[in-house]
Amino acid sequence: MDKPFRSGCPINLTLETLGDRWSLIVIRDIMFGNRRHYRDLLNHSEEGIASNILADRLRKLVDAGLLATSPDPKHKQKTIYSLTEPTIRLVPLLAEMGAWGRRFTPATRELSIRAQLLEEGGRDMWEAFMAELRSLHLGTEPPERSVINELTEAYLAAVG
Repeated sequence: MDKPFRSGCPINLTLETLGDRWSLIVIRDIMFGNRRHYRDLLNHSEEGIASNILADRLRKLVDAGLLATSPDPKHKQKTIYSLTEPTIRLVPLLAEMGAWGRRFTPATRELSIRAQLLEEGGRDMWEAFMAELRSLHLGTEPPERSVINELTEAYLAAVG
């Protein structure tokens, strides 16, 4: 049986649904890193997520309807994780969190560049990014603009 929520406050409910920091890190890695397989999420985690934590968070996110799964047609034993519409709509929240983190934490330049671009790009960029994520994860028509390419190029330039 699911535990009852502590209150009907939308902030509380959001926090209880998203869980802990690992849930947001998994969402971030799928959203910004296009890591769609368990192994990719585990092996490319900047923060070094443990395998048992990753498996637990993926299960919780799927159970909450924040991620969907499908079998990988290229490998029968692999699962592909996809963002759902409610998760795609977290883009503005994650963009604001990144902006806050750039200002008030010792974030590195390399890992801040995407947050900077999303902050500077504002709502128009967020909407374009969400459209692109819908194309990748929900199968909608691909948009003309690729925010993912813009963010990746900026990151590679900052690292390089």
